[in-house]
Amino acid sequence: MEYFNSNNISKQNRQFELFGSNTNTAINIQNTNNLKIKCETLIEWRNQIHNHQLKISEDSYDKTLQQTILPLNNIFNEKKIDPFSLQPLSLNFWRTNQHIHDGPAMYFVIDNMVSSKIILYIGETNSANRRWKGEHDCKNYLMNYKEALANNNLSSHQDIRFFLDVPKEVKLRRKLEQQLIYLWLPPFNKETRDRWTTTFTNN
Repeated sequence: MEYFNSNNISKQNRQFELFGSNTNTAINIQNTNNLKIKCETLIEWRNQIHNHQLKISEDSYDKTLQQTILPLNNIFNEKKIDPFSLQPLSLNFWRTNQHIHDGPAMYFVIDNMVSSKIILYIGETNSANRRWKGEHDCKNYLMNYKEALANNNLSSHQDIRFFLDVPKEVKLRRKLEQQLIYLWLPPFNKETRDRWTTTFTNN
């Protein structure tokens, strides 16, 4: 995510180190079998995130709540965006014939299990068609997350979804990104480290 790669943020601190500081999450690492996360710990962690995000989804459908807390002059209000209703695409969409609008967008990386879905990461981009092609910190976390699931025989499927009706101005788009992060609290964004890190540090 371009916005958070500022000079005063180190490479190690760009994203929430979900699987611990001793885990090498470089993209070219072939062996990540040192991930030792208990099944019940992983399920509990995921359920906590799901419970929070489910409440946000339910509130979004409460018309009375919307009328009382949503400012009418806020065109790009984060509570009016439902990431789960967006079209799911493969994380490797650029390798297929799926066409993505090449303009500005918000994007959501979503994990799908049998009975629930959670947002893992939220980002903004000036070019939806190109942002996910190259190196991205979130890909490291996804790699480790999927291995942890596999090691515990938990099946899931991750996808990416784009919301295109966003501000053209970078400043406004980044403000919307921050609003969405603090609303949904996706675990792979660095801003949520204080909210979701305890389960794994105690493992």
